[in-house]
Parts: sequence; structure tokens; C-alpha cells
Amino acid sequence: MRSGALAGLLVLTGLAGLTGLTGCASSDKPPPTPLEAVEPKIAGRQVWASNLSRVGFSLVPAVHGGVFYVASGDGDVLALQADSGALLWRASAGSALSAGVGSDGRFTSVVTRGNEVVTFEQGRELWRKRLPSSVVTPPLVAGERVFVKGVDRAVHAFDAVDGRRLWTLQRPGDALTLAQSSVLAAFRNTLLVAQGARLAGVDPLRGTVQWEVAMASPRGTNEVERLADLVGPPVRVGNLVCARAFQSAVACADASRGALVWSRNIGGVQAIGGDAQRMVGADASDRITAWRTDNGDVAWTSEKLLYRGLSGATVVGPVVAFGDVEGVVHFLSTETGEAQLQLRTDGTPVVGTPVLGGNTLLVVTQKGGLFAFRPN
Repeated sequence: MRSGALAGLLVLTGLAGLTGLTGCASSDKPPPTPLEAVEPKIAGRQVWASNLSRVGFSLVPAVHGGVFYVASGDGDVLALQADSGALLWRASAGSALSAGVGSDGRFTSVVTRGNEVVTFEQGRELWRKRLPSSVVTPPLVAGERVFVKGVDRAVHAFDAVDGRRLWTLQRPGDALTLAQSSVLAAFRNTLLVAQGARLAGVDPLRGTVQWEVAMASPRGTNEVERLADLVGPPVRVGNLVCARAFQSAVACADASRGALVWSRNIGGVQAIGGDAQRMVGADASDRITAWRTDNGDVAWTSEKLLYRGLSGATVVGPVVAFGDVEGVVHFLSTETGEAQLQLRTDGTPVVGTPVLGGNTLLVVTQKGGLFAFRPN
């Protein structure tokens, strides 16, 4: 199962650039477990829907001030009112995208497959800058800065107004890295950056590392088996920042002091979701596990959605939401793991991780469908 999960997710970094490794695909994955009929135990409905062109990357929409920021694979960038889906503005990056979207409500940034960071202000292009490596992690826009993390693990900071490069953090690392959305987030006045299996706290003004904590202990006999890059988006609950280490662990760290709180060995390739009581995520076989947020003890497990190609998880009040390969959105109780509701999209895989804006959950499908749900 590990080789199948790695297909298309690895890159080899070096002086010659980046090379995708696609020879490790596996075709022996079992078919999705048939869905059981679910009697709704909570109310929930689709409140609006819209369309992009096909999404060819793991899109995680940005949300700020009641607005969703989304992008299509061919470069369209949209701002939509979260509660109604009303279009606020539309722009184009001019070419296909590899990552997006980051926004603080004023500035919005994406990255093209040509390794260009493109930044807009309310739909008007402000600037674009070329990077030395490809990017799959959404940019972070905060404090009038745009932070971008390449697949070579280098972090670049730009002035959001004029695109002036402020600093670059480049550290020695393994040759093999994960071509999947990583951790790039803000915590108070600290920039949180994944550096392989380690979470680093970085000074956003200078680009210097303030602390580091190992979220997992990579295991294996070769570089592929030891790959344990952190997968984004992370979950923040107070001082805790929790994330999955690819195929290795789920862990929580105290970002106020740069210390590990707990780490549990478990496989998996998608982002976890969580709140103050539970962290929830699916492993590589789509077995779902919930851990107590305070100490990492297992609260429950569920095997009812095995092999359904689950997306990253998002907690919405008392339920956790996953999308699957057939476009079904599953809502499970965070307390018990019991199915509460199923809602359908367009039948194509849910990409990335669902995003919550207020009380509206936005789900994006591979076909470019935007589906907004409101579970109660």
C-alpha cells in the first residue's frame, strides 16, 4: 500500500532541478468499500454550487472575512462570498497553476507551473516573481508579506505590495521530498514551516529559525521509506499545532515554546482535522482514527470507509467531514465516529481538504465543482 500512496508524490531535488518519480505506482489497491445507507442524524444541505474549470492540483481554498478564495488548474482565481457564493471578483494568472490559494483578504497569491508567484489585489495583478523550484504548497499571505515554500523546502518571503524579495531560508536537507501540500502557517508572530518531519518556528521579518521540533521519527531502510514530510494544512487549537507526517505519524506540538506534546506512529497521506477534544484522520487504507487532542490517546477507529480515497479532514462543530473518490462528503461524529450524514457532489474525487468559512463548508472536486454545504 505504501508504494501506491507514493505514486506521483515524490520529487528528487538537486543541482539539476526537480524530477518526478512515477515508477512506484501500484494497481493492486482494493475497490472502494460500498457505501452503507446512512439515516441522517443531523440536518444539512447544499446552500450553493459553482464551477471552475478542471482542478489539476490539490487545491485548498483560502478563507478570510467570510470570503472563499479559489483557483482552477488553468489559472482562474475567484473570490466568492462564503454564505451565498456570489462572485466578488475574478482574475487570471495567465497560465496553469501548481499551487494556491493564499489570501489575507486584500492580497491573494497563487503559483504557476512555470514557478511564478502571482499576486493580486482585489483581482488586479500587482506583480509576479519567478522561483528556482516548483511549488505545491499554497502561499501564505500575512502581515503584508507573501511567503512561499518550494518543493526543495526553501522558503521565500516577498513584500506583498511590490513583490520585493525580503529573504530566503534555504537549509540542507534530504534529496527526496514530498510533492504534496506542506505546512506553511502563522502562529502569533511566528511563521510555522515544515522542514521534512520537523516543524520550525521562523522569524517572519528576518527568516531565521527560532526553534525546531521533530514531529515524527522517520523509519525505513531507504530514502523512500524514511520520507516523512509534514502534510498541510495543519490544525491549530490554542497553542497546539497538529499535523500528519507523511506515512509516519500524527503529532501535536506546543508552538508557544517549540516543544512536542505527543506523536503517534500511523500511516496516512492526507491532512488531519481537529478541535480541542479530538484530532481525526484517515490512514493509507482510509481507516479513520480519532486521537484525544490533549494526550494523543486513541478515542475511536472506524473501518466503514476503507479504500474510498478520502480527502483531508475538517471538523465542523460536532462532526468531522471527509470527501471521497466518488464525490461523496461524509460527516462523522467526532465523539464516536458514527456516520451522521452523507451529501453528494458531482461524482468526481474531492480534492485537497474541505474548508470552513463561518458555518459554510466548501468542497472542491477534480472536475472543478464548488459545493457549499451547511451541516447543522
